[in-house]
Amino acid sequence: MRPKALLPIAALCAACTSSRPGPLDPVGRRPDGATLTPVNQFIEPYGATIELDGMRPQALALSADGSRIFVSGKSSELVVLDARDGAVLQRVGFPAAEQRSPARVSDHELDPDGDAQLSFTGLITSPDGRFVYVSNVNGSIKVFAVASDGSVSPSHSIPLPPANAPRRREEIPSGLALSEDGTRLFVCGNLSNRLLEIDTASGACVRAFDVGVAPFDVRIVAGRAFVTNWGGRRPREGERVGPAGLGTVVATDERGIANQGSVSIVDLDGNESTAVREVRVGRHACALAPTPDRRLVVVANAGDDTLSVLDASTGKVVRTISCRSHPADLLSATPNALAFDARGERLFVANGTENAIGVFEFDGDEPEETALVGLIPVGWFPGALAFDAPRGRVVVANIKGLGFGRPREGEKGPEFNTHQYHGSVNLVPIPGEEELARLSARVDLDLRRSRIEASLAPPRPDRAPVAIPERIGEPSRIRHVVYIIKENRTFDQVLGDLAGGDGDPSLCVFGEEVTPNTHAIAREFVLLDNTYCAGILSADGHNWSTSAYASDYLERSFAGWARSYPDGMTESDKDALAYSPAGFLWDHALAAGRSVRNFGEFCQSRVRWRDPTRTGEPDFLACWRTWRGRSDEVVFGCEPVVPSLDGVSVTSTVGWNMNVPDQLRADEFLADLARCEANGEYPELTIVCLPNNHTSGTAEGAPTPRACVADNDLALGRMLEGLSHSSFWDEMAVFVIEDDPQAGWDHVSGYRTCALVASPFARRGAVVSRRYNTTSVLRTIEAILGFGPMNLFDASADPMFECFTDEPDPTPFVARSNRVPLDEMNPSPAALGDREARDDALASAAIDWSGADRAPEDLLNRILWRAVRGDEPYPEWAIHAAPDED
Repeated sequence: MRPKALLPIAALCAACTSSRPGPLDPVGRRPDGATLTPVNQFIEPYGATIELDGMRPQALALSADGSRIFVSGKSSELVVLDARDGAVLQRVGFPAAEQRSPARVSDHELDPDGDAQLSFTGLITSPDGRFVYVSNVNGSIKVFAVASDGSVSPSHSIPLPPANAPRRREEIPSGLALSEDGTRLFVCGNLSNRLLEIDTASGACVRAFDVGVAPFDVRIVAGRAFVTNWGGRRPREGERVGPAGLGTVVATDERGIANQGSVSIVDLDGNESTAVREVRVGRHACALAPTPDRRLVVVANAGDDTLSVLDASTGKVVRTISCRSHPADLLSATPNALAFDARGERLFVANGTENAIGVFEFDGDEPEETALVGLIPVGWFPGALAFDAPRGRVVVANIKGLGFGRPREGEKGPEFNTHQYHGSVNLVPIPGEEELARLSARVDLDLRRSRIEASLAPPRPDRAPVAIPERIGEPSRIRHVVYIIKENRTFDQVLGDLAGGDGDPSLCVFGEEVTPNTHAIAREFVLLDNTYCAGILSADGHNWSTSAYASDYLERSFAGWARSYPDGMTESDKDALAYSPAGFLWDHALAAGRSVRNFGEFCQSRVRWRDPTRTGEPDFLACWRTWRGRSDEVVFGCEPVVPSLDGVSVTSTVGWNMNVPDQLRADEFLADLARCEANGEYPELTIVCLPNNHTSGTAEGAPTPRACVADNDLALGRMLEGLSHSSFWDEMAVFVIEDDPQAGWDHVSGYRTCALVASPFARRGAVVSRRYNTTSVLRTIEAILGFGPMNLFDASADPMFECFTDEPDPTPFVARSNRVPLDEMNPSPAALGDREARDDALASAAIDWSGADRAPEDLLNRILWRAVRGDEPYPEWAIHAAPDED
């Protein structure tokens, strides 16, 4: 069986139901339901779409009689849909933690568990259809009762044995399976690296089996449990390992990235407490599906874009199948959910990062003949599948999405916020051969296939150097790139007051009075008013900013960040499972022979008292005094959290630490620049973490929000002034972007951000409204330095041609002085007469500022608004509050 030939894209544009987005179109939803995402992709699902506002649905199941669809994710409820048309029938709160038996206890029923959320996956119905089991990320199984009329009610909670992992006691349940009689529930203990066997009647754990690292899903086939392990087998002594968040270590490659996936096979009829066989498959082994005849088991390897087909009787891999529709593609598909049709002749695969369902003609007798025959467009990052046999269709849960937002009366309308979670379910009919070819062409268009192919085109000989080469490997007139990553601001929050761009002054809280350098850079060089962050918070934002990718593991971790918050800033944030299998920007630069210097990005700060007998952490004023030279009481430093940054990171600076002024980071950067001037050499790629525009709210002992942002702005201005006065400036480009917009307000999109470009080759005084995003910055850096894209996201991005010219203007930048005192401190709550300001100060004091984004986003945004705007009404119209991440 061979892949069917797909019709040419040019001949199939009529297959597209929506008009194609133009280069100036903003990110967001369209009236026809199509979505233009902030990562270059266009979403136009096939089949019916059911919107699930406030959710990131990542597990679903059909009821035993096929009449209901159960779905959950990123909310404390189970949603029940009518399988016929997708109508929402119920939203059922999770049963209380105290309710330990199915007996009805009214006070517990009326007090649902508002902290519970679906884990990475784990939603299953009992064989008799009477119960639904859901993995709760907080260490239990939530059980729902299904009445004879199909109505659902919360039943009880089953607490799981503690994981007793290195830094977390509670288990993190993941995938679930039931015995044929429904008396035994098998639970993937994702943190303990065990498969737990639970008596469904008593809730007792009767057996536990050791499996691989971070078990994800489980299926029972002929008395054996097949368990996929995100992190592969347990590392052997002497093997290279890395941290995996709060769990045990995981095998890694030399870059510090998890490099294995495996299947543990457990004999449930035997007496062994460990897996009887461990089968190595691809990286990030996740979903699995037995064929209907139970002879084969298929495993999705999200980190390798492959499927592994196992013989269920021997456990051996008999075939590895690519999920890439174009074999030459880079990392692109992220297969992470599977479903067979009733006869086992078609396998449906959720290709998360392609927003599509891969359709495979499956040959169980000759697995080597199995082939991908087409793609069906669905929603943003499909993460769960079920085959609805009575209706002959696939049910798909899409983890991500953009809501329509809430309109402001008389104004522009569809504003939304990045934390306005808006997943969906698609009811997808099975297309015929011609329709599948048309849909496959639509997927290619929506993924910008032509742009991907252009990014992989070979360089042409004898090309004259230009600022931004058209093809990778063609010569650039720029030799040095400085890439500065800041924290958490939208366009309107900072540049909304700047004339000439699409800003809303009413939303500007850190305008020119606070950020004179940011405004001056945007005026003198390029004002980008249609540029977007790819990430929504620091955990995914720093990964997007440095690898143009968010892994399946990361996309499934939003429910409480149970294993880690992998932004690369603190000890518990180190997580080799979270990083892109394709690596980071610096990995590709180093592999291409480019020199790299890193200042604080993916580095853990080491800030301590010089006096070892002194207790506590150095506060802002102590760090301020030390920076000003008024004392020598604090020692500053950092260390990389990934091995690939060893040897290229400046360890005398700091990464994340809100007590350290950005002026110290600027000093270290400029001192290094001076050393380079003396040596006559400067790195080709320099990466800088500049985080203090995050702020510490109005916490006593911290600078005011204005002072934090002003500190960040002055540091940026000083750094650019130094660079532009250096001997390297004539061949330099500087890019600045936020890692994420952190739930901020903006009248166009919550993803829209402040991005800056400065260079002798940058256009002067230009407003550029072409749509760009984080991956555009990375793609432009790659074009300049001459190494190829990392994956489909930066491959599909437009280089920022419109920001540059081939007629250089080397006029240097002169930093503007700060207008807000950098040591302007928040007053104590007792000194505040205004009750709301006092409450904000107390709330800020209760927040843990030791890591990024540990503040509840909506709360912090309101605190910042009131700190700057006082009694002015909060712009509810430009932001949609979502449940806090913490």
